[in-house]
Amino acid sequence: VRSLVGDRMALLVQTTSAVAIACTMGLVIAWRFAIVMIAAQPLVILCFYARRVLLKNMSAKANKSQDESCKIAAEAVSNLRTVAAFSSQDRILHMFELAQEGPRRENVKQSWYAGLGLSVTQSLVACTWALDFWYGGWLIAHGYISAKQLFETFMVLVRTGKIIADAGTMTSDLAKGSDAIRTVFTILDRYTDIEPDDPDGYKVSKLEGHIELKEVDFAYPSRPDALIFKSFSLSLEAGKSTALVGKSGSGKSTIVALIERFYDPITGTVEIDGRDIRSYNLRSLRKHIALVCQEPILLAGTIRENISYGRENASEAEIVDAARAANAHEFIGTLKEGYDTWCGDYGLQLSGGQKQRIAIARAILKNPGILLLDEATSALDSQSEKAVQEALDRVMAARTSVVVAHRLATVQNCDAIVVLENGHAVEKGTHNALLSEGGSYSCLVKLQNCTDSRE
Repeated sequence: VRSLVGDRMALLVQTTSAVAIACTMGLVIAWRFAIVMIAAQPLVILCFYARRVLLKNMSAKANKSQDESCKIAAEAVSNLRTVAAFSSQDRILHMFELAQEGPRRENVKQSWYAGLGLSVTQSLVACTWALDFWYGGWLIAHGYISAKQLFETFMVLVRTGKIIADAGTMTSDLAKGSDAIRTVFTILDRYTDIEPDDPDGYKVSKLEGHIELKEVDFAYPSRPDALIFKSFSLSLEAGKSTALVGKSGSGKSTIVALIERFYDPITGTVEIDGRDIRSYNLRSLRKHIALVCQEPILLAGTIRENISYGRENASEAEIVDAARAANAHEFIGTLKEGYDTWCGDYGLQLSGGQKQRIAIARAILKNPGILLLDEATSALDSQSEKAVQEALDRVMAARTSVVVAHRLATVQNCDAIVVLENGHAVEKGTHNALLSEGGSYSCLVKLQNCTDSRE
């Protein structure tokens, strides 16, 4: 893209202006001879155009083939530890070499066509020169022009052929550049069905936090035939903590995604404070919702920048208070640079428990009306889990909290527990009430206790 809109575009403008000036001068000096020379130029231009169209199609194929090898390289780099742990370097290199075969063949083929096109063009140029001198000699013999005028006109106009020939060498770059620009504008022109900043949407200033899913049917766009929910309904009280438990694939994380409006249901509605979530200005709504995931994503910045990500205008005292509430201030104080410690890409400089506490501090600083916790402690060791769970218990107090949990011991203190099975809420109640019923939740607790005792 830079080549097309930079150096190559400048060369194109230079070529166009030079040809226009040369043609004007030739017509002034000897218009009869100039017309014949100019009339022969479209043959050369037509050859260049045909070559460009051919190279354009080949460039698209080469780019498509190159994408596959780029994906392999990107996955290998992002999963470097896994590749090294399984000694799969040779396998990755072999896969990369195989993926490069397609682009290599296309590039070789493209070079051959570019060379053949250039040779044909040069041959046409030589033929037009021969025709020009033959006609020029006839004009001199009949007294229409002098030899001086012939050579002046020829030298001026021959430059146009030379300029066009030079410009022809950039047709390959123009083809690649135009494909790249088309890809860029395709991305820029894309729109989402869920408009995050609808000017007509309701801008909320404060959330009570009552959440209700009514007769929801939902399937992920990537698997439209696999319904996660069918006629699913669930009500979550404002200011209360509700845990979602169940087997993998039962729809726990899907509920979190629907509340954040990462997706819209096929039918039915998701309501917050009695209003359809689709009627809200989504950017405004999300300012009052905080999400803490199983694997927190930290940006390549300092701890201070990551904590204040939800509120860039937060004061230093607010950042420290949020870190204290998240049980993060103590370990931050042990770091050499404190809150100015660089987290690294994706927080690689920090442990899992430290990253999770920073993510919780970020959520606390946001002071959300609704807090969503999606397996926030499942990947932590016992010591880190205890520190993180204490922080979560503090932040969940007196606010609507939705907790997705695999380890049932972490949700016993929630105000309500909802058991999901095959996309349906089969049980709802407190920990003790559900245990006394001896239903699905009781079975899950017994199964997990049995597993823990074996470990």
